[in-house]
Amino acid sequence: MRVRLAFGRTGLEADLPTGFEYRVLEARSATALNDPVEAIEHALDEPIGTPPLVELARGRRSAGIVVCDITRPAPNRFTLPPLLDRLHAAGLARESIRIFIATGLHRPATDAELEEILGSDIVSRYPVFNHDARRLELHRYLGKTPRGVPIYIDERFLATDLHITLGFIEPHLMLGYSGGRKLIAPGLAGQDTIKALHSPQFMRDPRAVEGSIEGNPLHEELLEIASRAGHDFILDVALSRERRIAGVFAGHPVEAHRRGVEFVSQVMLERLDAPVDAVITTGAGYPLDLTFYQSIKGITAAAHIVRQGGRILLVAACEEGAGSPEFRQLLKQWFEPEAFLNAIVGREVIVDQWQLEKLALVARKVALYFYVPGLPAEYQTHLWGPTFSSIQEAITAFTAGLPAGSQIAVIPEGPYVLAKVTAPATPGCGAT
Repeated sequence: MRVRLAFGRTGLEADLPTGFEYRVLEARSATALNDPVEAIEHALDEPIGTPPLVELARGRRSAGIVVCDITRPAPNRFTLPPLLDRLHAAGLARESIRIFIATGLHRPATDAELEEILGSDIVSRYPVFNHDARRLELHRYLGKTPRGVPIYIDERFLATDLHITLGFIEPHLMLGYSGGRKLIAPGLAGQDTIKALHSPQFMRDPRAVEGSIEGNPLHEELLEIASRAGHDFILDVALSRERRIAGVFAGHPVEAHRRGVEFVSQVMLERLDAPVDAVITTGAGYPLDLTFYQSIKGITAAAHIVRQGGRILLVAACEEGAGSPEFRQLLKQWFEPEAFLNAIVGREVIVDQWQLEKLALVARKVALYFYVPGLPAEYQTHLWGPTFSSIQEAITAFTAGLPAGSQIAVIPEGPYVLAKVTAPATPGCGAT
């Protein structure tokens, strides 16, 4: 059996050995819209739970618009121009509209990436700011959440009169789904806020997983933070398998986002009757698999459907290596997942430890295998499982020793597939 996997910018083909029962889980989605611009304009003029954007913007002196960074394939070139047109129609001049890149703790976008994210015309005509979570002086303190999370949000954004976010909704390994409130925090949050939100208090809550917002404490925290920041309006989209716009949800930050989540969950969820023995997954290709840090999302998504003691093979390009300096240091420091999980309890949160924590929660229940050629050798030797120099070598080792007829799921687009075991079965890693 031959499969094509999302990998870097070009994809990757692999041959799967005979003797096993394969189930390919493709990213399910709604059909792409024939006229996405018309749908966006309609959503802006007849939003969910708020007046039309033009009315909302009338009389305001300035506006702040938050967009995703380069690690997210948000279609800003479709969503941003109609939104800007309405702000101008309400009387806002170009210089009074600030556009913010929601980097969270990621690195700032380069000039080339800004053009890819926004388009050269917008970059040249509007004030654009990279968020910098590590510079506390750029943030305003807004108190603490009921769970004790300190709230620091980019002062440059808070200083504007109208607060807007542009994003897209997909499963997220901690928040249930992306979009909406996530652009405010962690997108524009200070380092102390981000670290608190990613502490073991939240990371180990069984409700803080893909496809879950009901009772998800992290989701609730972000709603509280966005509300305190004066979140006024969202424009979120759902994407098709080809990453074209399949649904548009604009308006009230809570109501419109929930409508989008309902839409995405209905069209994306892949149900399995029982856990599988093994999973071949990916980091979803460019831009999500630029780093190993981001590619871990392919593993956590796959963990919902594999049995206890099963196997997961991650295939990811990792062209930019491991991730942040803090993540790189952690990756080289810990040789055993259980030791890492024990060590971080009760101590100050280190930047990006949360992604390794999510990986460790999976690694202590299943065997991990890796084909991550862009990850430097100094990190590959520290992964919690063997690494391989070719995809075929990885697949051969991954399937070696599996009994004939073993059930193997193949997820070509990794975290873009939302799959759950919905029938009673032996609990698998992360099953909900």
